[in-house]
Amino acid sequence: MQLIWTLSLFFNLLRKVSLLMKRNILIKYQICILIFFIMIINLNAEETQPSEQLDPIQVLTGIKNELERVLKENIITFWYPQTIDKENGGYNLNHDIKGKWLGPSDKYIVTQARMVWFFSHLARSKYGTKEHLESAKHGYEFLRDKMWDKQYGGFYWAVDWTGSKATVPQKHLYGQSFGLYALSEYAMASGDIEALYLAKKLFSVIEFIAHDSIYGGYKEYFLRDWSLPKQDDTGPMGNSINIKLMNTHLHLLEAMTTYYQATKDPVARERLIELIFIQSNSVVRKTIGACTDKYQLDWKPIHSPEFDRVSYGHDLENVWLLISACEAVGINNRLLFDLYRTLFDYSLKYGYDSTYGGFYESGPFSGKADKRSKVWWVQAECLVSALDMYCLTGDIVYFDCFNRTLNWIMKRQIDWINGDWYSEISESGEPSGEKAGAWKSAYHNGRAIMKCIEFMEELISGKIR
Repeated sequence: MQLIWTLSLFFNLLRKVSLLMKRNILIKYQICILIFFIMIINLNAEETQPSEQLDPIQVLTGIKNELERVLKENIITFWYPQTIDKENGGYNLNHDIKGKWLGPSDKYIVTQARMVWFFSHLARSKYGTKEHLESAKHGYEFLRDKMWDKQYGGFYWAVDWTGSKATVPQKHLYGQSFGLYALSEYAMASGDIEALYLAKKLFSVIEFIAHDSIYGGYKEYFLRDWSLPKQDDTGPMGNSINIKLMNTHLHLLEAMTTYYQATKDPVARERLIELIFIQSNSVVRKTIGACTDKYQLDWKPIHSPEFDRVSYGHDLENVWLLISACEAVGINNRLLFDLYRTLFDYSLKYGYDSTYGGFYESGPFSGKADKRSKVWWVQAECLVSALDMYCLTGDIVYFDCFNRTLNWIMKRQIDWINGDWYSEISESGEPSGEKAGAWKSAYHNGRAIMKCIEFMEELISGKIR
């Protein structure tokens, strides 16, 4: 009886969708299959009841409403206003698993800049307020006044809690990328000409000192005065001067995309296209169908059991950041469809939990994941990548992945009592890790939820690629 009812309802929905979506055959196809899929996977759910009134737009709107609830009731309320350091500037990011602040700690460019980006992007959205823009300005002023090296340029890796001295004065392109990302987003949110000027100044430092004109990409690690450290000095990211990281260039890709959108700088456009080549070719292990992290300066991969591994979250994040970068410079994403599918499908095959949804952390080449914790940022990047791929291709596999991962997040990754998301969930189901710190901020999950809301609105309105 359930199958008969489902088929009957499917054809009823097909008729309704045809009336709603006459102007767009692709959208009609996508939404029909999507809704039928949702009904099939929910047939055995306890709360599912047959209803001839089920409407495809209502189903999509329901998902959008859940995403909005996560953003407004779980993410924003955790990070604002409690992380605003009104005494010293910047943000207090030293909170335990229950969200309790543990007291003063160093402030790192990576997470301080990520918070500026989050509040700036939030302020640009319909969910933002003037208080959120003020919170972005508050963080921007700390970057400008306390973390920017006024003698040599660029951002320190870390300063003390008050911002009075640099505790890690070295310069790493990973940190500089988030500085550029934050300054560019804040400039667009506020219209602040001074912030845009500082972004241009940082871009110039990166361009003239760190860009590798021989092999492409960027040299990553420098001392405070931008001189090269000793060969055995590994710095804050654990890589020496002769190493390039896929991870660093991934975040340079996102930063350069936003910087180009803010400035339309032709040199930035050239660098962005170069980064698209790097992230779609140089860091891809062609015989494996996945990316690895560590390379020599000439982009030859570094081989060892430690490095011949795949980080599923980085590959999924790479897919949607490449899509966004190509859109920014006008490159047709259909040229890279095979790559996007290859990277996503590899992670889906080896790193995905098909029972409960979500992705594990990492694994060896062509083998099942052996680091099987579910880390918050991996789940966040999966949501964006899966939904972006669905919107691009109409392949229900990607919506299935999005839907199951969202269900996992709603049930297990989110801390509905204390706020925000658990940093890590072990394979046995135990949460662990900090809520805020040197590496954890509102950036991954806050960005993912806002981006997925945008995708849902595109699906509902029929205005997708």
